[in-house]
Amino acid sequence: MRSYAIGDIHGHLTQLTTLHRLIAADRAACGDGGEAPVIHIGDLVDRGPDSAGVIQFLIDGQARGENWITLRGNHDRMFRGFMDDPDYHDPRLRPDLYWLHERLGGADTLLSYGVKGAGERFLHDLHADARGVVPRAHLDFLDALPNYVLRGDCLFVHAGIRPGVDLHDQTEDDYLWIRKDFHEDRRDHGALVVHGHTPVDAVTHHGNRLNIDTGAGYGKPMSAVVIEGCEVFQLTGRGRVRIAA
Repeated sequence: MRSYAIGDIHGHLTQLTTLHRLIAADRAACGDGGEAPVIHIGDLVDRGPDSAGVIQFLIDGQARGENWITLRGNHDRMFRGFMDDPDYHDPRLRPDLYWLHERLGGADTLLSYGVKGAGERFLHDLHADARGVVPRAHLDFLDALPNYVLRGDCLFVHAGIRPGVDLHDQTEDDYLWIRKDFHEDRRDHGALVVHGHTPVDAVTHHGNRLNIDTGAGYGKPMSAVVIEGCEVFQLTGRGRVRIAA
């Protein structure tokens, strides 16, 4: 069983389209006519220059019938929460931070829709402008994002899972935000957990989990992998590179 996956995007449309071209080339090389899905691991928005373009690109692909799956990330949830309520504060976000804080990149997302002045204007005025320009189709797309997908021996999720808890008893907070408790657990989770959320210098295989967030949200390259059975390969301009546990 073959699956493709792309790490955290964070508004970088150019990198995203480049990775889709690498996936198309890999499909052609192995005779895959589109049977294997491309799974976007979440965090579509914030920090990068074109969050609006990323969402539209994914909507357009879905409308064409591309075999794409897009998961919800914590930044996607924060954006969606702001669009409903300018005073929204994600329950797992530190109390001294908020979506429009410069560390989180919400202002970049609004700017991609043409909404300027975050940090300088009254919050409710900014929210009213955003409500006027962010397409309803973008909000509906974000609302419909799943938290995980289980495919063969792989579980794809944005941040990870709570170790030792049945898949159906997990919370969305953990799917989108967990770090330490998941990262430090060396047990077999019953599937290889393919995740992002925590940037690393390179795609890293820990045996029980695979981290594919290589820091696009911090100016680093975005990564794509192809998984076949128990084997993981990163896709590059030179072809596949095996990622060993």
